[in-house]
Amino acid sequence: MSNIPETGRTPRVTIRLVAIQILVFSLLLTLGGRLWYLQIRNGEEYSAKAAGNHVQQVVKPAVRGSILDARGVPIADNETRLVVSASRTALMKMDDGGDAVLGRLAKVLDMPAKDVRQRVRLCNAETPKPCWNGSPYQPIPITDEATAQQALTIRERSEDFPGILAEPKAVRRYPSPYGADTSQVLGYLSPVTDEEIKEAENTDSPFLPSDQIGRSGLERSYNTALRGDAGVTEYEVDKLGRVMGQKLSEKAEPGSTLITSVDSRIQAVAERELLAAMKEARKQHDHNTGRNYEADAGAMVVMESKTGRVVAMASNPQYDPNAWVGGISADDYTRLTSKKSNYPLLNRAIQGQAAPGSIFKVVSSAAAVRAGYDWNGSYPCTSSYTVGNNTFKNYESQSHGSINLARALEVSCDTVFYRLSHQEWKKDGGIDPKKKTDDWFYRTAHDFGLGEETGIDLPNEVTGRVPDRQWKKNYWKANKDSWCKTAEKWPEKKSYQITLAREGCLEGFKLHAYDTINYSIGQGDTLVTPIQMATIYAAISNGGTLYDPTLGKAVVSPDGSQVEMIEPKAHGKLPLSKKTLKQMDDALEGVATRGTAAWRFTQVGWPQKKIPMHAKTGTAEVYGKQTTSWFATYTEDYTIVMTISQGGTGSGASGPAVRNVYDAIYGVQEDGSIDKKKALLPDPQKSLPEINEHGQIASGFSEEFEAREQKAAAKAEGDPTDDGGTE
Repeated sequence: MSNIPETGRTPRVTIRLVAIQILVFSLLLTLGGRLWYLQIRNGEEYSAKAAGNHVQQVVKPAVRGSILDARGVPIADNETRLVVSASRTALMKMDDGGDAVLGRLAKVLDMPAKDVRQRVRLCNAETPKPCWNGSPYQPIPITDEATAQQALTIRERSEDFPGILAEPKAVRRYPSPYGADTSQVLGYLSPVTDEEIKEAENTDSPFLPSDQIGRSGLERSYNTALRGDAGVTEYEVDKLGRVMGQKLSEKAEPGSTLITSVDSRIQAVAERELLAAMKEARKQHDHNTGRNYEADAGAMVVMESKTGRVVAMASNPQYDPNAWVGGISADDYTRLTSKKSNYPLLNRAIQGQAAPGSIFKVVSSAAAVRAGYDWNGSYPCTSSYTVGNNTFKNYESQSHGSINLARALEVSCDTVFYRLSHQEWKKDGGIDPKKKTDDWFYRTAHDFGLGEETGIDLPNEVTGRVPDRQWKKNYWKANKDSWCKTAEKWPEKKSYQITLAREGCLEGFKLHAYDTINYSIGQGDTLVTPIQMATIYAAISNGGTLYDPTLGKAVVSPDGSQVEMIEPKAHGKLPLSKKTLKQMDDALEGVATRGTAAWRFTQVGWPQKKIPMHAKTGTAEVYGKQTTSWFATYTEDYTIVMTISQGGTGSGASGPAVRNVYDAIYGVQEDGSIDKKKALLPDPQKSLPEINEHGQIASGFSEEFEAREQKAAAKAEGDPTDDGGTE
């Protein structure tokens, strides 16, 4: 046997091997546990995330629903255009931010490079319009008026135009039938913002980055029904972007159709007559100021008396709503939002506030009756009325002796209402009122719906103002510091403004006698809108119901299978008995037959026996401005209220336009006869147009009317593109 010693492991080596084995086993155990956690415990979660990372969405925008007039004529619809748009995400990845690409694009499109670059910049507090206020991750439209050659050039030279798309798309169109822009009524669209997308993500109607939404008018009020639901297709793709399969496909659902109560023919007449009246007013000399009337703005409302449905709503200055389609230019945006243009985006029918003048006297007459004065009582109509050192004159200082309230409306006697309102003010305690006052003249205005929204289905309606005791207190609290600071100059400098400031500082919270006296004839601090006064006069016509004015008449589903009617709704009743309403109705007929409006109607061939006309004129004096013209009228079927800011007298400036609209509605000829074939609205209670299985509505244009409108437009004075603004 050999004596060579056996090779063995030392204890030290053995310990090391065991330690390594334990370490390896621990690592394997940790790895196995982690794999179990990822694959089994949270396997579904990570599978979903992995799938999501390889899913791409393709959005197909929904076709927006059309807006039709009462006869089925489109006043807002869609047309296919070649749209050139830019991917801002792709442009920002370029070294120069896409500047060179946009420069080449401007040359192809024959557009100023500055305009192209402005359209793709994002809106923020520092960036002026025009800019892109939609999502930065969706294509930004540069133009929707590209020619086929321009689109072909962009697509053939795609290497020169990375991030630029040129493709046909459905684009909003405002066709202006018969020349009726209907701009402030329709409103306009603009892209949805990221903030709006986030706010709506948990609602029943979330927004997609490609959405366009209504910003004003009917486009905004009925946006949910009109915009439809976009189609979304989800594709499974690999890491190279290759499509592996289709995961989800939802078809785009077009928006519903909105049928309105607007008649485009009457709308065209109203817009044309309003513009013509403003132009004519500018030719007339204002003896008070020594210059011609400015006639800087105006509005007209034509309403169904028995339903509150709006047949026409004209506002001037107006604009072309197509200016917003495809992105608005810098020049257009400046014009539409500038003081120089007198803010054409404003709808003067619901947002124009002015003192109503004498058309307010129906409120004061009702207040007098509620306060206990006899309608047929005898009230002195003197040439003036004096309180303290203040003398308040009747219009042109006329005197009519002792008359009743009906005659006071007919001849528009100011001093009758001065006395009645002053007497009530004194009964309530005068400048130091009792704890509980009747305030009949102010309470009645509120009960007539003034100082509140009418509820019309258009956004941004204003409330006007009833300057009662509470308003005086609130107004004083808001302005007293400024008044008192200005009043510190007293008595060194006693200008008119400083005198007013001192009075406001000391007792601006008190309702003075002169406040109530001016208020009684619709002046002073009183403010109303044309739609408010149209609602009131329509209520007098229909027996006392104050309807919410409406333009929407029905919403029709895309396939025409479902029709949701928009029924008239009332928000109140006039606070008058049937007897008093009848007496007021008779008095307003007297205004049209023998009063201040007779020279616009019965004295020039109006068929009063067949179509009884009722009217009230108004000429409101406003400090620092020329007089505001008002004309409020109604028949059994229709109510028309018109106003012209700084336009002169009621019947003088607005009367001819209102008369011409009535002539068109009823077919009244120059000799006072009625030609029913030429009447545009023979039946005020029109049914809905016929709807086919595709949701389309036959229009049935009147060739005779269209020819007559073209002839009238050709004879119109001045530039036919003049929008009546001050630009």
